[in-house]
Amino acid sequence: MRAPDAERRARVAVPRVRLPDAQDELVAALRVVREELELPESFPAEVEAEATRAAARATRPENDLTGIPFITIDPASSTDLDQALHLERDGDVYRVRYAIADVPAFVEPGGAIDTEARLRGQTMYAPDGRIPLHPTVLSEGAASLLEGVDRPAFVWTFALDAAGTVTATTLERALVRSRRKCSYVDAQADIDAGTADASLALLPVIGELRLALERERGGASLDRPEDEVAVTDGRYELVRRAPLPIESYNAQLSLMTGMAAAQFMLDGRVGILRTMPAPDPETIARFRAQVQAIGCPWPEHQPYGEYLRALDRDDPRGLAVLHAAGALFRGAGYRAFDGEVPDDTIQAAIAAPYAHATAPLRRLVDRFVLVTCEALANGRPVPGWVREALPTLPTIMSRSDSLASRLDRASIDAIEAALLRDRVGETFEAIVIATTAAGGTVQLSDPFITAAVEGDVRPGQRVRATLVTADIATGVTRFRVAGLGVVD
Repeated sequence: MRAPDAERRARVAVPRVRLPDAQDELVAALRVVREELELPESFPAEVEAEATRAAARATRPENDLTGIPFITIDPASSTDLDQALHLERDGDVYRVRYAIADVPAFVEPGGAIDTEARLRGQTMYAPDGRIPLHPTVLSEGAASLLEGVDRPAFVWTFALDAAGTVTATTLERALVRSRRKCSYVDAQADIDAGTADASLALLPVIGELRLALERERGGASLDRPEDEVAVTDGRYELVRRAPLPIESYNAQLSLMTGMAAAQFMLDGRVGILRTMPAPDPETIARFRAQVQAIGCPWPEHQPYGEYLRALDRDDPRGLAVLHAAGALFRGAGYRAFDGEVPDDTIQAAIAAPYAHATAPLRRLVDRFVLVTCEALANGRPVPGWVREALPTLPTIMSRSDSLASRLDRASIDAIEAALLRDRVGETFEAIVIATTAAGGTVQLSDPFITAAVEGDVRPGQRVRATLVTADIATGVTRFRVAGLGVVD
């Protein structure tokens, strides 16, 4: 299971399911996953040595913004802190400062760290530990926006009007200091209790304004329930978590920054965008037919983002619709350009041009976007090393995205099989969320997992499903329909 990312999402624990006594077998299976995907165990010695030197000799930007009380908001255990924020209000207008870790200050173009990062593409998250993009002396030390220490950063400053619309944007490199490392849980508690400081208290206000603008422009999100892997006392557990409101508000600042980065690059006619095509008419028609059959018809003139937002996540039909809606969110990729602006500039789920710009410690492409945008924002040429790299980045990121997805799926498959290994022959209540040639896919509620099912089923149907296979080594879990489930 990949740890929550932006693409990290902190969650409040709800049901926690402890795995049975299959620990040794599971550990071995997860090790095989890493080996089959050829994931690196460590960094080459020359990369670690270069990182240690870079951490020791990092220069301090002349522009000093350490007097601004930035804070970070991340999962409690995180130490690779990419973003810090500070919010202000002046009457009906707002100022948002969003500081992003200045990874380029530590990475020499063409050097050992740069070369290794291009091989990795991004930090990989596995249940038995993560595989970082950069050596931890940088990603969890000298480059991370840790509490109480001075750090170089790219500081975005946004002026927002009363509706939350961006009216002006600047970007500068500066020295910053985070005053507090907040967990999502603690930050939400402060807001709910009314004890948040003036800056943090504005996050829900600005977040709601940005969410309203997202709805107006037709943005959409699946926001499907997810399970996560936790390790407690050296044992794996499967945890289902519910999202906190602050996650959505914080994500809106990241989205706003990515949209601003895209606009800088489009205006400058050089850069790399994160794109996703709008679903084609055939996909839309197929989805409409599916949801009609499920019993949740999609009104003809309602934007699909509004339709998905209105779904009841606790209704089995809603879960089936969300699973089917995955077809509307396919084809995401990266589009590099230099001189000619591409035709396909939109990220359809965001409903605007967008770029990855807020997680340079954990994602390669963000480093190049930040350097590009800072040069364009301040009237300077984009460095040659950036322009030379741009055409190579879509392939690098596509490869690493595919690898991360395979790691995610294989890890979850092994853990779900371990969870159910000793329950072969038992019958479970389940919801059918998709159909296949051989049967379909069911969602169990206890434990909260998805798996293949054999039998004649339809999406949205409640069934009783008997477990016939749960193999940890292969990650195969399979059920057979035993009858109809309890009807509400």
